[in-house]
Amino acid sequence: MAGKAVLAALIVVIAASGWVVWTYSGPGPAARQGPATTVILEHGSGVAQIARDLAKAGVIRSSSLFIAAAKLSGAGRSLKAGEYDVPSHASMARILGDIRAGRVVRHLITVPEGWTSEMAADAVARSPVLTGQAEAPPEGAILPDSYQVERGEARAAVLRRMTAAQDKVLAELWASRQPDLPFRTPEEAVALASIVEKETALPAERPRIAAVYINRLRAGMRLESDPTIIYGVSKGRPLGRGISRAELTTLTPYNTYLVAGLPPTPIANPGRASLAAVLNPPKTTELFFVADGGGGHVFSSTFAEHEKNVARWRAVERQHAAAESGK
Repeated sequence: MAGKAVLAALIVVIAASGWVVWTYSGPGPAARQGPATTVILEHGSGVAQIARDLAKAGVIRSSSLFIAAAKLSGAGRSLKAGEYDVPSHASMARILGDIRAGRVVRHLITVPEGWTSEMAADAVARSPVLTGQAEAPPEGAILPDSYQVERGEARAAVLRRMTAAQDKVLAELWASRQPDLPFRTPEEAVALASIVEKETALPAERPRIAAVYINRLRAGMRLESDPTIIYGVSKGRPLGRGISRAELTTLTPYNTYLVAGLPPTPIANPGRASLAAVLNPPKTTELFFVADGGGGHVFSSTFAEHEKNVARWRAVERQHAAAESGK
């Protein structure tokens, strides 16, 4: 009888051990809907609360086994809050490993080069996964890029990351700038880079356009940049039309046809390439550029050359207008 009791106890232990191994390492529950289950683990949650949240979401079969595994493995001291997508049938071992490693769902907010700070702040405000309110940073203070954000992160914190990225890049480029540039501060460099950013969509043209404006500043010429006029009218929002004659002749702090030097602030957030272009421009004699009709620009060193290039551009414009009217 004693032998039978021992055998029965051994069978129970083996069965229990098998259940533990299967529950921990084997396939987990199926997702209740779709290929994965989203689970949000709140900041400050302990192992027991995390286990309850996982069990409530239906992604683990035993909260007590999860707690035991977390404590025995040492993972319990490093479980990370956040949003997790748990695949259907994921094992408890995988889930514990993902939470320990902090493999949270990351959402992206993209700030394209040339966006204003208000446009960037609007994108942050529209994100449904972020919290709180935040004001737009100063113009030019954000580094255009794609930023990973987590559910529950503060909007103000995201914008601070964007401005910290700009501060880092600007400090690096400013430290290795060319000597004797016609501006004195990093802020002025950002202002000029923002104009370069808005003047061309072609990365290869940025250094050349930067050189034109550097040359004009050195010569005491006005910058005569259309994007600065647009900023004075709409704070950088697209006009949806051409600049009017009245806007060209109206005095604003941003009308660089009428006001000498740089505008009082940047007119957009320039990317790294535009910042690098104005801080280390190529050596040229060019002072003018005009659209070439193909998405780029034609450059010239004299006003006579520039007038010829403008005449060619006007002819292209007339051809385009004729083609449109004939449709």
